[in-house]
Amino acid sequence: MAVRAAVLPAVGAPLEITGIELPEPGPGQVRVRLAAAGVCHSDLSLSDGTMSVPVPAVLGHEGAGTVVAVGPDVAHVSPGDPVVLNWAPACGTCHACSLGEVWLCADALNGAAAVHAHAADGTPLHPGLNVAAFAEETVVSASCVLPLPDGVPLTEAALLGCAVLTGYGAIHHSARVRPGESVAVFGAGGVGLATLQSARIAGASRIIAVDVSPAKEELARAAGATDFLLATTTTPREIRARTGRQGVDVAVECAGRAVSIRAAWESTRRGGRTTVVGIGGKDQQVTFNALELFHWGRTLSGCVYGNSDPARDLPVLAGHVRAGRLDLAALVTERIGLEDIPAAFENMRAGKGGRALVVF
Repeated sequence: MAVRAAVLPAVGAPLEITGIELPEPGPGQVRVRLAAAGVCHSDLSLSDGTMSVPVPAVLGHEGAGTVVAVGPDVAHVSPGDPVVLNWAPACGTCHACSLGEVWLCADALNGAAAVHAHAADGTPLHPGLNVAAFAEETVVSASCVLPLPDGVPLTEAALLGCAVLTGYGAIHHSARVRPGESVAVFGAGGVGLATLQSARIAGASRIIAVDVSPAKEELARAAGATDFLLATTTTPREIRARTGRQGVDVAVECAGRAVSIRAAWESTRRGGRTTVVGIGGKDQQVTFNALELFHWGRTLSGCVYGNSDPARDLPVLAGHVRAGRLDLAALVTERIGLEDIPAAFENMRAGKGGRALVVF
């Protein structure tokens, strides 16, 4: 069956909106008609080579839709069911999974090397991060499909597949923010806005948003920020001035840049926690001296997929949506069509916008 999709022909090349031939689902596979897909910075990282991916590939990893068909041996979903795509399904048997750290599963991305579909000329296409959500329909492993809980709009539910799980997990699983603590969030893009909302849900007393663009202030405050700062060389000093000269209890870095990681570190109090969510390139080197590591007693940690277990956390997030504590629509700054994805990539490169949502 032919469907339209956004194809990355080669690393560093522009995306091509073109028709592809998608197979029917085989054993253990599910075919999904996409309702929406979020345009995430990780897709940009795949396209420019920051993260490796077999090419040519259909990108897109943050999506939700409706099951169209299932192959043999699929029992947990049926045609007509609304679902969220899980781009990093845990194998359940590797060392990380045996420790309960499913977000570090060694085999989660094995599916990215598989042949997903074919171009019109017969060229094999791979699924960028397992699920190939930048397409009208996709065929995925059953492990990549999670039933959507009741009460969550299907279109906005796409954001639960990456941005919200990452932001929520950064606050609740990685940094473990406690009620009354202060939080600084560096980067007010899609993940940053989800992180701000999650800090509010956690009961943070002061939530400081930091971004290079003044246009982000309104979005950040709507998401829960009590303060907004433009990123400058003096940002850590300004944050300390607003927190009794101590610094925040927790800083979350969502941009993946050495300068903002360093600024987040310097903005935390003595004994505070800094969580790095942003995906930076190998050229982004961050340095620390031995004395400051000892003196400040801070914790610096990476955070993969929000240290989340999607199967466990999705019902929790749905509960927050139903209760009005988590506003998915507020995370969407632009609704676009499939053909607009290349322009959305350029906006991300320029640091514009929060989260573009492709609506099919």
